[in-house]
Amino acid sequence: METMTATIERATAGNTAPKATHDRAVRYLLAGTRLALGWIFLWAFLDKMFGFGLATESKNAWINGGSPTKGFLTFGVTGPFTDVYTAIAGAAWADWLFMVGLAGIGVALLLGIGMRVAAVAGGLLLVLMWTAVLPPENNPFMDDHLIYAAVLAVLALVNAGDTAGLGRVWAALPIVRRMPWLR
Repeated sequence: METMTATIERATAGNTAPKATHDRAVRYLLAGTRLALGWIFLWAFLDKMFGFGLATESKNAWINGGSPTKGFLTFGVTGPFTDVYTAIAGAAWADWLFMVGLAGIGVALLLGIGMRVAAVAGGLLLVLMWTAVLPPENNPFMDDHLIYAAVLAVLALVNAGDTAGLGRVWAALPIVRRMPWLR
């Protein structure tokens, strides 16, 4: 059986692009993916905070006394965990955790800092969101929440915050050097 490396080498044998050019393109593609995913998280926070009228109406904005968790967790949850999620719908602690999580993950991804923490927190949030709508609407198992969680893991593993971000500066901080999990 052919190894994965041999398969890739055979498939790319005609590629004449220098390795440095290829590596740079991959780094920038991953940086763009990081920025896009960061914006998805930050936009969800901003829309729920201020109610721009897309997913959240102004009257339901958190800043206007609305709950960012109540509507979906009360009316949108399906599957085996319905009772768990409806029980926490609108709870102040759930609202705060959700909003701090969205903002923190979004900012970390946009700045390219704390990628490992953002990947773990974002992955957990996304898996919880996936469990809230089991089975997914268009597939018996897989949906975008799981794909996004996998992308977050890849971005953290390849230090995607170092390109077009503050990842290198962040990594040089004494506290991050002492505690590499903050990288």
